[in-house]
Order: sequence, then C-alpha cells, then structure tokens
Amino acid sequence: MNDTTGTLDEALQRLHASGPERLGRLTNHAPMAVEALAARGQSRAVHRWLDLYAPKLEEFPAAVEPVTDANWASALGDTRRAADWIAYFRREIGKGGEIGEQPWREVLALWWPRLLPGLYGGSSHPVIRVGHAVRTLEEGGATGPRLDELAHGLGYWAARHHPLTGVAVLPGADSAADALEAVPPIANRADGGFPTRLGRVEGLPAWAAEVDAPEEARRRLTELVRAATHRYATHGHGDETMLVHAATAPNAVLRALPALPRALWVPSLHAAWTASAAVTAMYAPDEPVAYTRPGTFTAEEVFERALAHGDEHVIKLTDTALDVGDEQALAAALRAIELSEPLA
Repeated sequence: MNDTTGTLDEALQRLHASGPERLGRLTNHAPMAVEALAARGQSRAVHRWLDLYAPKLEEFPAAVEPVTDANWASALGDTRRAADWIAYFRREIGKGGEIGEQPWREVLALWWPRLLPGLYGGSSHPVIRVGHAVRTLEEGGATGPRLDELAHGLGYWAARHHPLTGVAVLPGADSAADALEAVPPIANRADGGFPTRLGRVEGLPAWAAEVDAPEEARRRLTELVRAATHRYATHGHGDETMLVHAATAPNAVLRALPALPRALWVPSLHAAWTASAAVTAMYAPDEPVAYTRPGTFTAEEVFERALAHGDEHVIKLTDTALDVGDEQALAAALRAIELSEPLA
C-alpha cells in the first residue's frame, strides 16, 4: 500500500537532518520504520511514532572531504566519511534534472556490485535501509525526499562497508530452512558486539551455490526470507533484536531486485545468504523453543500490535512477515512482540 498523503515525504525530510547512527555505532532505524508504517497503511501514526523515537536521533555528522569518482575507493568503509558519502550519492542521483527523471536506477546498478561485498557492516542495517528506500521509490514514485533517502542509505552503506572474508564453505543442505539449521555457532557467543562476533565466523554451509539463473536466484531468496522469518518464532529468544536481521537483511535484497539488472540477482542471493547465515551463527540459541501464538489474528491486526508495541525491530520484522504472508510468519511477528522491550 503506497502512502499518498505526503506524510512519508515529510517524515523523511524531518529525518534527513539526523545522522545514520548514534553513539558512533547504533543505527538510526527511524527511516526504515516510518517507510514500513507508510507502506502498511499507518501513515497517520508516522509522526507520533517519530516523536517517541526522537530522543534516539543525533545531528547529521560533519563533512571531512568530498568523495569523488577519483577517490571513492580509498573512502570506502571509512566510517568518518558518512556525510561525504551521502553528499556524493545525492549529487549522483540528482544529475537527471527534474524530479522523476533522476537516474537512481543507474546509480543503484553501478554501486550495488561495489557495495555488495561489504553488506555485513553496520549489522547489515545499511542494505536494509536501501531496501526500504527502493521499495518506496518503486511503489510510490521518485519524489525528492525519497531520492534523498536512497542517497542516505547508499552513503551509509559505503561508509560502513565491511567485507566478510576467510570463511570456509561447509557441507550444506537442499532447503534454506535445513541450511540455517546446519549453521555452526561461533565460539564465545556471549562475548562482544556484532563486529567482534562477525570476526569469529569461520565457516558457513553452502546453500544455493550452484544457482546461476536470475529467476532461480529470486526464488531461492524468497525461500530464504520465508525460512529465516519462520525460524524467528522458535529461535528468536537467542537474541530478540539481532536475530531479526537474519530475515530483514535478505528481504531488503529481495526488495531491491526489481530495480537491479538481472545479472546482479545471483551474487545478491549469495551475499544475502551469507548475511543471514552469519547472523544465525552469531546469535542463534542452543535449542529452539516451541511457540504457540496467542490466538488468530489477521495480518493487519498483527501489524497494529507491532505499531502499538513500537520497537523499531518489531515493526521491521512484522513488515517482513507480512511480505512472507503465511501463518507461521505472523507467529514470528507476534513472538517478536512478546520478546522485545516496547518503545517508551
């Protein structure tokens, strides 16, 4: 459902005065959450939710040195350069002239393969932000604030670009669900944040490595999002916040596929699988727990519950669960509501 009220554009303009992070490491989730609210027919709640989230926002960071076509490679992954990167992408996306004519798809197609190997930085939040931005551009049109939001997302991704290397390929499984089940846990799961734990990922199962056709890549990516979402219902207690990303990161990639050249779909699948599997390795619990959802609810009712709860990760997982669209996915969203602390 596309927001036609202008509320989303207002909210994005309001948010673009804020930085992509706070405290030097925690992601600003507001642009992703308000896009999800607008997409799910809750535009009337956007500004009210933003008022509650506002204490978590920080001012936009200072510029350091302009990123250019000549020096971008040396600036990739430099977290100090977020403002420089965002300014660069705003210039590139704005080269088309009039609103609606900007070459945002061309910019995305050029930069997606450059950024894809570093999908794992920032706890995968940058690609999730880009996925939300692409959805609203595809479904709602290229307004100025939405184009700016894509620039903010791509700039954040470039600044937080962090490859995952040295990971052994382990025996895999046929289905995404079985492959996630086969992911070995990292050592010392109780110690360290996301970057530290990511460095302890030594091996991940092979899955979909043989895929070489774009349509099959999209089908497998859809399967992965469904499996990771379903798994949250029984495994989310391992870390109610971080395990959300096992589903939302690949779903962000899936949402971006329609705007990307088909030649990029297969490598996108492989990167999304690595992200989902790595999160699973870092945070999945030793044992699953059975979960019975507390009653039968429609998708709209589940999303209303997520909104009432208010936590940004709950909203985003529920948004993904509605994309999956089955009863087990809705159960995962309800489980996230139970496990997570509500937004004060």
